[in-house]
Amino acid sequence: MKPVDRHLADILAAVRPLAPMEVELEAALGAVLAEDVVSPVPLPPFDNSAMDGYAVRAADVAGVPVTLPVIEDVPAGDGGLHAIGPGLVTRIMTGAPLPAGADAVVPVEWTDAGTIRVRIDRPAESGNAIRRAGEDVAAGDTVLPEGTLIGPAQLGILAGVGRRRVTVRPRPRVVVLSTGAELAEPGTPLGHGQIWESNSFMLAAAVREAGAEGFRAGAVTDDPKEFMDRLDAQLIRADAVITSGGVSMGAYEPVKEALAPLGTVTFEKVAMQPGMPQGFGVVGPDRVPIFTLPGNPVSSFVSFVLFVKPALRKMQGHPAGPPASVRAVSTAPARSPAGRRSYLRAVLSGGEVSPVRRQGSHQLAALAGANALMVVPQDVTELPEGSEVEVIPL
Repeated sequence: MKPVDRHLADILAAVRPLAPMEVELEAALGAVLAEDVVSPVPLPPFDNSAMDGYAVRAADVAGVPVTLPVIEDVPAGDGGLHAIGPGLVTRIMTGAPLPAGADAVVPVEWTDAGTIRVRIDRPAESGNAIRRAGEDVAAGDTVLPEGTLIGPAQLGILAGVGRRRVTVRPRPRVVVLSTGAELAEPGTPLGHGQIWESNSFMLAAAVREAGAEGFRAGAVTDDPKEFMDRLDAQLIRADAVITSGGVSMGAYEPVKEALAPLGTVTFEKVAMQPGMPQGFGVVGPDRVPIFTLPGNPVSSFVSFVLFVKPALRKMQGHPAGPPASVRAVSTAPARSPAGRRSYLRAVLSGGEVSPVRRQGSHQLAALAGANALMVVPQDVTELPEGSEVEVIPL
């Protein structure tokens, strides 16, 4: 069987980051920058008040209390030219430009809030409550480097340096397709021998959680022609495709039957549990990557974590590699079949990890109660309680 690490390496060698595109700021959330963003101006662009209060000369308020005449108001956004002379003050609002001659702002709370004359009860040192031009960003500074994941704060600074559009690697569009004659859409009555289809909901959600766009294409029966017709119809909107089911060794395996003759998708046994049957390759004229995952829900989800999510990260422009892991101490013994790396569903808390009780590849409820995968190495069949193990947080 093929080692897990080699299967991931083959996948990562085959996928490529998506081509950069320019988008409006509103569409950039969750995408990865494909350019360095430089500020054309200093931020703030001018000296301004950090508080509502009075622009003063610090020397005029050194001996308090003192009462001084208020010569004018300066609101935020005022584009006029303002100045104060000795013994005069200007009432100023937060964000308003500092008048020439002023070197401090007295907060309104330190005064009697007068509008014609104001009594100031506390002195203000030079520079008090003033935001200096360029103290956040200097003109020409790189505010966000290429490769930055754009979140709300990053959108804020993009707008703050005047950008309306930005070049990013877009979120991959991923179509999720389930196979199986036994599958019924949730919300519909179950016929004899049927189960409600869950994999496409789970995998599309996992795609979105990974920063891509997930689209459910529903489920198809065990007819290879029906599968290919559905797949062909979906390729026009897909940067990648995920299928679940139809890749094992038995009869009625539509994914394998439909794709194997193309010669561009390889089906292999990977030395892991759960999730041994795996397939990967490209389809269509645009050579869209396709991940053909096993149909058991836990096998499908573990396969996504190990293989699909790292590939989606590379497509988005992130560094490529296996999922992040930590070390923890197991609170219970664990067993694993010889020759396979096991990924046990577990609960990670602090520095300890506890395998959940039900480890079947069909036991979705147990997966829903886990927050980690505990890794048992391929050459280990038994781990005693208290062993230090690798753990992949979910």
